[in-house]
Parts: sequence; structure tokens; C-alpha cells
Amino acid sequence: MNYKLPCGLLATAISVAVGASPALAEKASQLTSINGLSAGAAENALQSRGFQYINSNTNSMNYTYSYWWDNSDKHCVQVEVYNGMVETINDASDKDCHHSGGGNAAAAVGVVAGAAILGALLSHKSHHHDDNTHHNSSEDEAHFERGYTDGLHNAPYHNYDRSTAYSNGYTSGVDQRTANLGHHHGRGGYSAVAQFQDLTGARAAGADSTLSERGFRNVDGFKSGTTAYTIWNKPDTRQCVQMTVADGRVYDIRDIGQHPKCR
Repeated sequence: MNYKLPCGLLATAISVAVGASPALAEKASQLTSINGLSAGAAENALQSRGFQYINSNTNSMNYTYSYWWDNSDKHCVQVEVYNGMVETINDASDKDCHHSGGGNAAAAVGVVAGAAILGALLSHKSHHHDDNTHHNSSEDEAHFERGYTDGLHNAPYHNYDRSTAYSNGYTSGVDQRTANLGHHHGRGGYSAVAQFQDLTGARAAGADSTLSERGFRNVDGFKSGTTAYTIWNKPDTRQCVQMTVADGRVYDIRDIGQHPKCR
């Protein structure tokens, strides 16, 4: 994360978040004072407490999850960021930080890959599970990992174990693949097209204005309950985009290819 604050504000933020004198890192429940801080301030606060950044990724709803490891007490935490601000901080498993945390993690890797690569890292993280927690069962965790990998890499759905964990993992992998390809407009070839995927999560009014500025025009729309759907057309690039709005924000936006009012 590369968010920056002026030095004075940063020092104040760190002081509020973690106190004046450094000490051994706490559990997530003792680090909740970083909630609401900018990502940059939180990063410095965690580093001042002895945490080391491991990695992060962003999902299709633009939430970023980063993982931090404190080597002094062998503890991993997960930081959830939205719109550049920390929403939550939670304890995470050792394997989320690329460390072996006991039998379940090693067993899950063994089931997936075999003894030849024991110690290899599972590719999914705690936040890829609906409940933000890895399965206690190494078998279920292995099924989830296989499903996640298949979905992430656009492999055919192949749930030969008829496992709910595989199914959930596949769905999570597809969601992460969508997020990873958020920059892509969904078309190939050599023709230029207008960007729109970056509007996911934006306020509806701002998204309308941005689409208009990019050459789209609103050609149709309808509502279903509290959810609104609008169709946007850009004739020169032959883009036909459907935007879904719920609770005042863009929940989903995609090129649907064709519509009676797109040309």
C-alpha cells in the first residue's frame, strides 16, 4: 500500500493508534485503534509494532485484504481496507502469512499437492471464505483450495468429490479472477474501447457523470425492488454496458454485448 500522509499527521496517527513507546505486537483485538485510519497510517502503525507486510489482494467489490506477520510472537493479522481507509483488523491463520501453523495447514497442502512439495503455500486466504475462516478439516480445506484454483484460472467446474467446500472455493476463485481482471473491458482485438470497470463500488451519481464524460449515453433503465439497472451505449466502440445500483452505489457493471436500444 502506498498511501502517504504528511509527517505531522502521520506521527499523530501512529501515536493514537499504538501509543508512544513500542512494545511486542498485540492480537487484533488490541489493535482496533487503527480502524478508520488511512491505509498509509495503518501501515506505519503496524510496522512500528513489529509487524511485517506479507501480501495483499483486492476483491471484486474493491475491498483490499492485507496480511501482516509479527515474528516476535508468531502471529498473523488481516487488515481490511475500503476506499483507502481501514475497516477492520482481524486475527488470521499462520498460513495466511506463509508460515506453518500446525497439522491442519500442512495436511491440507499434502492432500492438494503430495509429499513432494510439503510446505508449499495454499493460494487462497481466510477472506476468500464466506466466514473469513479456514476450514478446520484438512480435507475440506483441500477441496476448497482445488475449487478456488479451478475458478481462479477459469478451469471447468469439476466437483468429482461432490464437495460443498469445492463449490464454495470455485465461486470464490471466480470472484477473485473477476477482481484481478478488473482492468479488462472484456473484449479482444485491436479496437480502442472506453473503460468502465473501475466504477464498481462508486456512488451512482458520480458513475453516471463519469460514463457520460467517457462518451456513453443512457438508453434504457428499470428497477426491481430497491435495485436499479441502467443500460449505457457507446456507439463508436459498440459497447453496451449494464450498470446495477443498490444502496446508492454501483454493485455491478459489465458489457452485456447487445440490447435492443444499443447500436
